[in-house]
Amino acid sequence: MEIAVKDNFGIAKMLSDLGINEKNPGTSTGTEFFGEGNYITSQSPTDGFTIGEVRETSPEEYETVLRKSQEANIYFRNIPAPKRGEIVRQLGNKLREYKDPLGKLVSYEMGKSLQEGLGEVQEMIDICDFAVGQSRQLYGLTMHSERPKHRMYEQWHALGTVGVITSFNFPVAVWAWNAALAFVAGDTIVWKTSEKAPLCGVATQRIMAEVLKENDLPEGISSLVTGDYKIGQLMSNDKRIPLISATGSIRMGKIVAQAVAARLGNSLLELGGNNAIIVTPSADIEMTIMAALFGAVGTAGQRCTSTRRLIIHESIYNKVKDILVKAYSQLQIGNPLDEANHIGPIIDKRAVELYQNAIKTAVQEGGSVLYGNGVLNGEGFESGCYVKPTIVEAENHYSIVQDETFAPILYLIKYSDFDEAVAMQNGVVQGLSSAIFTNSMREMENYLSVNGSDCGIANINIGTSGAEIGGAFGGEKETGGGRESGSDAWKVYMRRQTNTINYSTELPLAQGIKFDIEL
Repeated sequence: MEIAVKDNFGIAKMLSDLGINEKNPGTSTGTEFFGEGNYITSQSPTDGFTIGEVRETSPEEYETVLRKSQEANIYFRNIPAPKRGEIVRQLGNKLREYKDPLGKLVSYEMGKSLQEGLGEVQEMIDICDFAVGQSRQLYGLTMHSERPKHRMYEQWHALGTVGVITSFNFPVAVWAWNAALAFVAGDTIVWKTSEKAPLCGVATQRIMAEVLKENDLPEGISSLVTGDYKIGQLMSNDKRIPLISATGSIRMGKIVAQAVAARLGNSLLELGGNNAIIVTPSADIEMTIMAALFGAVGTAGQRCTSTRRLIIHESIYNKVKDILVKAYSQLQIGNPLDEANHIGPIIDKRAVELYQNAIKTAVQEGGSVLYGNGVLNGEGFESGCYVKPTIVEAENHYSIVQDETFAPILYLIKYSDFDEAVAMQNGVVQGLSSAIFTNSMREMENYLSVNGSDCGIANINIGTSGAEIGGAFGGEKETGGGRESGSDAWKVYMRRQTNTINYSTELPLAQGIKFDIEL
């Protein structure tokens, strides 16, 4: 295994702390599956070095995983919900113990800054804390019956085995969003980790396995599978999995949705975002610039909530543009484990090609590059995955602006009146996150009205990126319509049952229907 000779950032110790070896099993039900098979190579975009290899899950191993998951579910769903919450509480504490090495692995394997890597693990901890409380609040309703001496109520039961498919950009947090709530709901989890960041999945599964072992719980409550789209296909078509939660591209989401719908299963989809900030004449410019800057370049533009469009009023357009270009010139690009750097690499060389093609297309359509545009080479950039954050003047109708490019490209668009700005923001197929910077109460309220933002997330005077776990996370239109994390998202992982109890000696029918017969 080739680890950087100058291990200035403690990479070897981090891998040792997490139990990551040269070759790692990618299938686990709590017990890891060793054996022969194909391996996925995890190569860090940070320095180009191979971190380790992860063995793919075979179809036979997949069947074993599903069988054990279903067997474990019969046991797990009968544990009282607050007791399941205790398991999640322990998971949160275990993540606190491993926060530094796991956060560093997230940063090193997928390229986001160390602060963002640590922040991702903190998100895992936060959702565990939230779910612990939720385990005592899986409330149903009571209803008055129209029939005498009848009582009606609803209750919630575990769904069964939940399939979770995650993307490389948040290789561990999205699993936790799903798993923490699913566990308190009484579900078991089969997790397909991203093949672009598989070691993050291996490390997280091992942490969860520690918790299960310490509580003498059966294997299969939390399981890991690894591989390409074929494993995802197995899960999507599997009738034994009542819910598939999938995070990724719109293209991938449509494939998953069709497969799950064909068997009348349920899907929770978190797909693409093409998020805009509207900048009004009354906006606090300094706040706006900071929000747009982090939104556009955080995680090197590889968040589904990344800011991709800045829609600026014509009266302040040049001012905002000039300040933004100056701010971009101060960004530090380099090894994400070095906390002096703001931006690390993008995930791989294919992503670099998409970045280059997007800028080229924007120019061909009439856009103008104001800053950036280029791949960095030389010392410190040997992986070939470092690109310059780029600002492009554009029009909202450009085909490339309508698409989501997972890279640090920000399009500047001019508008003249409020309704036009909202129409521009909403005039894309994606509907995840949105924001407006304004000090006008009328604009704020109109933006949040039924005629305002059509996105699942609409913010006032904060950016598009960086959601808290307390609120439901997700979007509309081709973003998929799913909701994860806070609020009442727990209901997705359970099935609702309506119950009616008759404690009379009569059998009256609803709606006053008469059905008399002598017995």
